[in-house]
Amino acid sequence: MTVSTAVLPTLALILVLGIAAQLAARRLRVPSVLFLILIGVALGSHGVGLVTRATFGNGLSTVVGLSVAVIVFDGAFGLRRDRLREASRSMLLLVTVGAAMAFAGTTVAVHLTLDETWALSALVGALLVATGPTVVTPVLEVVELREPVAATLETEGIVNDVTAAIGAVVVFQVLVVGDGTAARTAAVFVYHLGSGVVVGVVVAALLVYILRHLGSVGGEPTRAARFLTLAGAVGAYGGAELLAPEAGVAAAAASGVVVGNAELPHRDEIEVFGRDLTLVSLSFVFISLAALLDFAAVASLGVAGVAFVAAVVLVVRPLVVFVSVRSRRFTRDEKLFMSAVAPRGIIPASVATLFAVELASGGQATEAETLVGAVFLVIAITVVVQGGFARQIAEALDVVPMKTIIVGGGHVGRALGERLERRGEFVVIVEEDDGVVEDARDAGLTVHPGDGTDRDVLREAGAADAKTVVAATGDDNDNLLVAQHANTEFDVEKIIARVNDPDNVDAFESLDVRAIDASLATAWTIDNEIERPALSRWINRTDGGYDVREIDVTSDTLAGKTIKEIDAEMPDSCIVVEAEHEGETYVPGADDVLEYGDCVTVLGREEDVKRALQLLHPRD
Repeated sequence: MTVSTAVLPTLALILVLGIAAQLAARRLRVPSVLFLILIGVALGSHGVGLVTRATFGNGLSTVVGLSVAVIVFDGAFGLRRDRLREASRSMLLLVTVGAAMAFAGTTVAVHLTLDETWALSALVGALLVATGPTVVTPVLEVVELREPVAATLETEGIVNDVTAAIGAVVVFQVLVVGDGTAARTAAVFVYHLGSGVVVGVVVAALLVYILRHLGSVGGEPTRAARFLTLAGAVGAYGGAELLAPEAGVAAAAASGVVVGNAELPHRDEIEVFGRDLTLVSLSFVFISLAALLDFAAVASLGVAGVAFVAAVVLVVRPLVVFVSVRSRRFTRDEKLFMSAVAPRGIIPASVATLFAVELASGGQATEAETLVGAVFLVIAITVVVQGGFARQIAEALDVVPMKTIIVGGGHVGRALGERLERRGEFVVIVEEDDGVVEDARDAGLTVHPGDGTDRDVLREAGAADAKTVVAATGDDNDNLLVAQHANTEFDVEKIIARVNDPDNVDAFESLDVRAIDASLATAWTIDNEIERPALSRWINRTDGGYDVREIDVTSDTLAGKTIKEIDAEMPDSCIVVEAEHEGETYVPGADDVLEYGDCVTVLGREEDVKRALQLLHPRD
C-alpha cells in the first residue's frame, strides 16, 4: 500500500482512538495524555507498526505545527485579565527568572550526567524549559486547583512554550551550528519573538474587528465567528512562520491573548469550539509523536539518562518553583504540587525531532541520538508519571480543596473571602454587580459573575462540589433563596447566612442554616472591644501570621491521650483552647483526655496551626 492510500484510514483511526481516549480519561478522571501516549506506542513501530515516519511523509511537522497553533491559541484565549491578576507576580517570576533557572539548571544537568558538550547541553536545556498547554490543559481538566495555582501553571505553559521554541532555534543556529556571536544570539531571539508577537497582534486586531461586525453582514454569524477564529489562529501561525522558524507559536499565543481579552459577540460559542478543536488536535499530536518515539535513542542513555531526569525533576524544577513562587497566596503544598507536576509536551518533541534530522544529515548522528533520547526520556517520564498521576499527587498533597462559595462580594463577602484565602481555602465569590466584581478581583479573589440566587449560576460556580456556601448579601430574601438552593439542590454540608433583620433568624434556622444575626454580631464585637480589647484586636488582625482553627480529632495516636501528653507533641506556639465531647463544650485542663471524634479549637502561629491540624486530623 502506498503512503497516499494509507494516510486517510490511519488518520481516521488515530482520531477515533484519540476521541475515545478523551472520553475514557474524563470518566476515569485521568489526564488524557496518558492514554494517548499508550495508544501511540501501540500503533508505532514498537507495536503494530501502523504509524511510522513514512506514514505522513514530510507533512507531519506541518500538521503538528498547525495543531500546536490551535492548542496554544485556545489556551491563550482563556488567559483573561482577571485570571492573569490571580497570581501576576508569581507568573512573571516563573516565566522570566524561573525560565532562566530551568534553562541553566537543565543545561548543567545534561553536561554533568550525559557528558555532552555545552552547546548540545544548552539545546536540550532550551527545549525542556517548556511545560506547555498541550500537557497542562489535560491535567487541569481532571485536577481542580485553586485559581491562582491553575492560572499560574497555565500561563507558564503558554509563555514557556513560546520562549522554549524560539530559544531552541536560536541556540541551535548560534551554538550548535556555530553561526554567530552572543550579540547575534540576542538579536535572533528578539527578531523571532518580536516577529511572532507583531504578526499575532495584527491578526488578532483584524479578527476582533471582523467578529464585532459579523452581525451586519447577515447569514449565520455564530458559525462564521467560530471558523473565522480558527482561520485567525492558523493564519497567525502560518504568517509568522514565513518570517522566522518557530515564531508561529508566539503569534498563536499573542493572538489568543488579544482576542480572548476583547469584548466579542458569540464568545461562549467560540470558546466551546476552540476547546473541541483542542481535544482533536491533542489526540492527533500525542498519538502521532508517541508512535514515532525512538526507544533505542532513549535506551542508549542508560543509567546516565535516569540520573539526568532525576536532576531535572527532583532538583531543577523544585528550585525554580520555590525561588519564583514566593507569594503567601500559595501554600507550601501547592508549591510542592507545582514542583511535582510539570510535564513536558509537544514543542520539545517536535522541535527536537527537527533538529535531530539536521544533525544526522550533517554527520552528527551521535549528537542527534542524544538530543532525541534526552528530550523524549524527560517527556515520557514526566507525562506518564507526573501527568498520569497528577490527581493522586494532588490528593496526597491535599491541594484539591473543597470550595467555599460566598454569594455577595460586598465588604462582608470580600473581607471573609480574603481571610479564608489566607488560610489556603478555595474561595469563589458570586456577584452580579460589575463594579463589585472588579473590586473583588483587584483584591485577588476568584469571582464568578452572576446572580447568586439563580441555581444555574450557583451550579456553574461549583456549588455541587462545595463544602460551604455563605449567603452574605445585604438582602435577607436573597440570602434565604441562596440557602434554599444550597440545601435542596446541592446538599451542601455547611450553609451559613448573614441575617440583616433579627426577625428573620427563625426562617433561616428552619432550613438548618447557621444564621449570623448582623445586629448580635456587631454587639459581640463591641463587647469584645470593651471586655477583651487585646484579644479582639489580635483576632481581627488582617496581616496574617496567626490562626484559630477547629478540627475533629481523628488521629489514632493522639486520641485517648491527655492534653499534657498532646501538648508535648504539638508545635511550640500551639495550644488547645477549647474542646467539645458529645455536644458538651469545655476548656480542657492538663489531665483531660481527648477522645476520637472530639472537636477541638487550636490557637497559635499560622504555620504551627497547620502542622497541629495535620497531627490531630491526619490525611487519609
